Amino acid sequence: MCRLFGLHAGARTVRATFWLLDAPDSLSVQSRREPDGAGIGTFDEFGQPHVAKQPLAAWEDHAFAREARTLRSTTFLAHVRYASTGAHTVANTHPFEQDGRLFAHNGAFGGLDRLDARLAELGVADLVLGQTDSERLFALITAETRRADGDVGTGITRAVAWAAAELPVLSLNLIVTTGTELWALRYPETHELHLLERDPGRIHGPAAPLEARSHRIHARSEDLAAGPQVLIATEPMDHDPGWRALAPGEMLRVGPDLAVTSTFPFPDGPRHRLDLSDLSPEAAASQRP
Repeated sequence: MCRLFGLHAGARTVRATFWLLDAPDSLSVQSRREPDGAGIGTFDEFGQPHVAKQPLAAWEDHAFAREARTLRSTTFLAHVRYASTGAHTVANTHPFEQDGRLFAHNGAFGGLDRLDARLAELGVADLVLGQTDSERLFALITAETRRADGDVGTGITRAVAWAAAELPVLSLNLIVTTGTELWALRYPETHELHLLERDPGRIHGPAAPLEARSHRIHARSEDLAAGPQVLIATEPMDHDPGWRALAPGEMLRVGPDLAVTSTFPFPDGPRHRLDLSDLSPEAAASQRP
C-alpha cells in the first residue's frame, strides 16, 4: 500500500530528515514494502513548489536520502509508491504539481475513461502527464478549485463528491499542500490516515528533541524540537501517544498558523464501492495494508 506523509511547520523552515529517514517507521523504512517509487515535495522562500522523485524505492534511492537530509521547507509532502495504475516512471511517481500546489494519493478507483471525459469537459485534460488514477484525481481537484476561485477545500470537496457519485471507489485518501497550507482527507474507511499535532512548547521544561532508539540507530532532531508541527501519515511513524486516526470521511485543513480544522463534507460513502476482490491481483496487492 502506498504511504503518504505531510508536514507543516508554520512560518518556520525545517528539515524533515527525522521523519523521512530516521524515525522508527520512517518513509525510507516503509519503502522497503513499497518498491515502485518515492518523492519529496517542498516549497522555496518564494512559495514555489519543487519535487524530487524517482521510480525507485526510497531506501535504494541515494537522491532521496540526499534530499531528505538537506531540503528545508515550511511544508513537506512525501510519498512512497506501490503501483496500482501506470508504469514505473518518473511521470507516474508522486507527488504531482499543478497550479503551484502539490498532491499525493493513497488508494485506487476505476472508471478512468469516464474521468478522462470529465477532465476534457472541464478543459484540464492537458494537466495529466502520466497514466495514474492519482494524477487524474488531482486534475479534477485543480479544475474544481479554479471553478471555486482558488478555494482548495471547496475544490477537493466537489471533486471527491463527483468521484464518489460517478466512479467505482476503493479509497481516495489524499494530501494537498501549498507553502502555507495543508489539506488531508480520509475517504472512505478503507485505508487509515493519522494526525499528530506536536508542540514542544507545551512540554514543561526544556523542549526535548525528537529521538529514535533501536538496536541499529540513535537519531535525534534538534531542528524539529524548536517549534510546533502538524504531521499527516498513513501510519504512526514513532511512539508518540498523540497520534490519532482520522475518522472515515474526515477532511482536515492546516492553516498558516497550524490551526487544524476538521470537517465531514461527505455524508455518505461512495455510490459504487470497490473492495479488494474487485481488483486485479496486482492492483489488490498494492492496496493491502
